[in-house]
Amino acid sequence: MVRLPLTRQDLERGQRLGELLRLARGSRSIFDVAVEAGISPETLRKIETGRVATPAFPTVAAVAIVLGLSLDDLWAEISTPHGAPPQARTSVPASASR
Repeated sequence: MVRLPLTRQDLERGQRLGELLRLARGSRSIFDVAVEAGISPETLRKIETGRVATPAFPTVAAVAIVLGLSLDDLWAEISTPHGAPPQARTSVPASASR
């Protein structure tokens, strides 16, 4: 199967996802969060930096659970159109403050 190239929107959404996960992680180490989520620290690092713009759903779900994020809120945040106000694009979902 041939994978289609990522669009600019895919890349931007991946950047927003990485920013949100990094903000939600706060002072917790990449290592601790990754191990708890059952993924490698390098995978989490790549997601947070946007190098993996379209991570697998189970990976995102596992990290979201560890960070206490709602997948619905996370999707709403990363799906915000590019022209949205900066606070809408970079704020941590309300469920992250639990």
